[in-house]
Amino acid sequence: MRKWLPALALSAASISSVLAAPQALAQDSPSAALDLQTRALAAADPAAVRAGVTLCGSGYKLATAEPLPDSRRFGTLFTYIKEVTAPAKSGACAVFDNNLGARKHMKLKLCSSTCKADEGNFSNYAGPVKIESNDSGFQPRCVMVTALMWEGDVAIINRERHVDACD
Repeated sequence: MRKWLPALALSAASISSVLAAPQALAQDSPSAALDLQTRALAAADPAAVRAGVTLCGSGYKLATAEPLPDSRRFGTLFTYIKEVTAPAKSGACAVFDNNLGARKHMKLKLCSSTCKADEGNFSNYAGPVKIESNDSGFQPRCVMVTALMWEGDVAIINRERHVDACD
């Protein structure tokens, strides 16, 4: 699947730009409620946003897109949420893009009552990592996400936060 992401993203971008009206892509686009940084990154790279939605699965919508560790953007952390009413499953999902163009040791972890992670040496991205629950008390926005990237033994990215604004 990792080898297919660039082709999938390019195909999705090509097809959607030709066949779909902007309103049809609203599910994959950030809403007005999202912060300016997320909207700017999503507008600059809509194919990456759509690819993440495809990897996370049906019903997921972009929550945040964050350049890491800062404006140098060695990586981009994309988080997605799916909020539904029980008995259906709500969820949190994350994809951590490697923007350096070289294989790096990366780790992407989501934690709620349990943790799930994807760790290894990746040239494209880590993830998707997904936590889903049909528990009525589950709040996908409050799931903790950790993104790590190393250059040798030194962490060049070490970010931990909620998937989205958490009450």
